[in-house]
Formats: sequence, structure tokens, C-alpha cells
Amino acid sequence: MNTTEQQFSQLVRDNRSTIYAVCYMFSNDADEVADLFQEVLVKLWNGYESFHGKSDVKTWIYRVTLNTCITIDRKKRSRRKALLSMDVDYFSDEEKSTAQVRMLHERIARLQPLDRAIVLLWLEQISYDEIGDIVGLSAKNVSVRLARIRVQLKNMSNE
Repeated sequence: MNTTEQQFSQLVRDNRSTIYAVCYMFSNDADEVADLFQEVLVKLWNGYESFHGKSDVKTWIYRVTLNTCITIDRKKRSRRKALLSMDVDYFSDEEKSTAQVRMLHERIARLQPLDRAIVLLWLEQISYDEIGDIVGLSAKNVSVRLARIRVQLKNMSNE
């Protein structure tokens, strides 16, 4: 394995949980998460040589992962729009510790992809400035969107 491959492997090991967390927010089963994860790795590898460190590496990884997941999610939704059901079980039984957590996850899953990404990053305790860098918004716009998302989540019913 050459130096570039070793560096990339270390990058993936260091950020595996971040990539997986984002992929998990855009899927409802382990096979799809694995497919998303693999697709993200391909995108990261293809862009690795051109990454010049103009942003933090974690910001770059979030951006690539989110863009990949959003693109695949849009394609999937457009193909299965007629079959879409809100009764999808997003988490295994052992992860459903409370009804409130399950309800929150179900509501987050119904948000638009960009809003889901913003919520995910906020839940990861990333600053508004860094969220803005990742999704291409100003920190103020992130703040406004989060406030609107909170209202939207609060007003959703569990249909």
C-alpha cells in the first residue's frame, strides 16, 4: 500500500463513525447504510487528491458525505414516490429506548434532506459556523433554519 492509500485508510478509520452517522440518517436498513457508506468512500477517494486543506478535513468529509447521501436519497425518493410509506421502522427494537426518541427520529426522517442534514450536524454539537460551511449557508441562516425546523417538528403529527 502506498503512502496516499495509507493516509486515506487512516482518514477513513478516524472518521468512520461520522460517515456512518450521516449515512444512518438517510437510510432505514443496514444494507442501505452499507451501500451509502461505500458510495461515500468512493466519492472521498475520488476527491482525496484534489482536497487541498482549504477547509477542515472533518468539514470536507461531512460535505462529501451529506452531498452523496442527499443525492442518492433524492433519486430513491423519486423512484419510490408512489410507494413511500411513513410506517417505515428506522431503528431496531433494541434501539427504541423510548417512544419520544422513536417519534423524534420518525419526524426527522420526514424532513427535507437539507433540513435533516442540519439537524444531524446540530445533534453532533457542531457550531453554526461550521454547519454553515458544510451545507453552504451563513451561520445566521443556519440559526433561522433550525428555529423553523424545531417548529416544523413540533407541529408534525405521527401519521
